[in-house]
Parts: sequence; C-alpha cells; structure tokens
Amino acid sequence: MRIFVAGATGVIGRALVPLLLEAGHDVVGMTRSSERAAELRDRGVEPAVADAFDVAAVERAVTAARPEVVIHQLTDIPKAIDPRRMETQFALNDRLRHDGTANLLRAAKAAGARRMISQSIAFAYAPGDRLRREEDPLFLDAPQPWRRSVEAVAALEDQTVGAEGLDGIALRYGYFYGPGTSYATDGSTAAMVRKRAFPVVGRGTAVYSFIHVEDAASATVAALDRGTPGVYNVVDDDPAPVSEWLPEYAAALGAKPPRRVPRFAARIAAGRFAVYLMTQLQGATNEKAKRELGWAPSRPSWRHGSGETLG
Repeated sequence: MRIFVAGATGVIGRALVPLLLEAGHDVVGMTRSSERAAELRDRGVEPAVADAFDVAAVERAVTAARPEVVIHQLTDIPKAIDPRRMETQFALNDRLRHDGTANLLRAAKAAGARRMISQSIAFAYAPGDRLRREEDPLFLDAPQPWRRSVEAVAALEDQTVGAEGLDGIALRYGYFYGPGTSYATDGSTAAMVRKRAFPVVGRGTAVYSFIHVEDAASATVAALDRGTPGVYNVVDDDPAPVSEWLPEYAAALGAKPPRRVPRFAARIAAGRFAVYLMTQLQGATNEKAKRELGWAPSRPSWRHGSGETLG
C-alpha cells in the first residue's frame, strides 16, 4: 500500500514509519527540512519536502506520491510548556490543525486517496464525572487560551471525519510517553519533576490517560484498513489521577516526591488552565478502538507495561 505520512520525523512519525515499512508498505514522508529529508531517505522512506501551509506545494507532494492513505501527524509542540504562555506557544500548532489539515485533505482528494488518518488528542473533552467516550463533547467553552486549542482540535476532526469522498479517521491519542516525549528521562516534564516544579495541585483529582508512542503508532497502522469514519480514543487501559501517577513517576526518575500546593496558590502562580489540568481533567476509555480497530496497547498500563514506567 502507498502511504503518505505528513510529520514523518515527529515523535509519532519516528515510531510509525518503521512499522509501516516492516508491514511492506511503500512510504512517502513529508518534511519541510532538506536535512530531515536525507534522514528519511536513509531510513528507506521516499522524502517529500513541503511546507504544510503552502497549498500548492502540499498538493504537488501528495499527488506525486499517489497514496491510498494519507496520515496527518503534523504538530508544533513546544519542548517545555508554560501555561502562562500557551497563547503564543501553541499558535502554530493550532494553525496546523486548522490550515494544515485543510491543505492535506485537499491534496488527498486530488491524489485520489481513499482514507485520511489525523492526529487528535484525548484530553480536550469537557469535564465530566466518568471516563470520556468519543460521543462526549469537547471543552469548547474552556477558558482561554485552551479554548482556542480545543476549537482547533474540533476543526481538525470535523474536516477529517466530514470529508467527502474520503474515509476520515481522527485518532485521539492520550498523553505520550516513551522515547522522544516530554516524559522520557531526558524530556522537559522529567526535568520539571526533578526540580520539584511540577506539584500536585489540591487533591490531584485530575485523571490522565497515557499512551506509549509505539502503541499510538500500532493503533495508526490498525486504522489503515479498519474502522468506520469517526473518532477513536487511543489510550492505555489504566487512567490514573495525578495524585497516583505523579508520585510514582517521580520515584521512577529517582526524584524527590512532588510538592503539594493549594488550588488558589497554583492559580496565582500558573493560571486557571494549570489548575484545571491538575484538578478537573478527565481520562478516556479505549473500548471503541479495541472493538472497531481490533487494536489493544501492548503496554496496558503506564505503571508496568513491559517493565517500563513513564520515564
């Protein structure tokens, strides 16, 4: 199968491309960097150099590839996230979800592709009192600047799933851990935890759903020819509150236990969104992905999957 991967050198792309090649697929990887194009070529991938915001260049790259499936893994996530600076830090990422998705969809249709798979997130749901399912609403009335990012997620999903002439699938990945992620031992979250700059806020009641990057990649492979158009949560089997996972993560890193701070202090120091992330965020269930994609994570829990931890 001919497959076009936009974002082939990103965190997911680096895990996904080897799986596609091992399965015997012909892979074309899009990057805007000539240096990364050489890296792709060395890995057995046909490179395509194009800026995701250049409509004509993207269409030329995709139509030249003649793919059956287009995979959208384009992101621009800062290495270290500052809740106080999210408006500027995530501006380009939000634009990629709006405009980058539109450009890829247009190109996929022009190339005669049959399916498009887009990267979404499983932590943009509105708050609730149970694990979030795909039919639950997104947090479209979230406080700014998170609202803008949730609106961008909704735009990506609406464009992908609603595309005429294409089977559109949006995979709502949980928080990534594993090589190249912020939770890796050399990542930005690990650095914050070691400095005790990532505290448990209030009672740490927010629930996180994690997914190892290799399991996210395997779910993407499963979606090549399985699943009806729609959205799918791609998370592990073990959603956990901050009060559980953060101390365990700190211990795995050999760091001191995280500090505990009251909600009002966290709001003053880091803002309303940071308090939401630590006290109200709800995890997601992967039942639909298991049932319809025939997929299950090889690491069912961030705690003990294959002897690994988040670090």
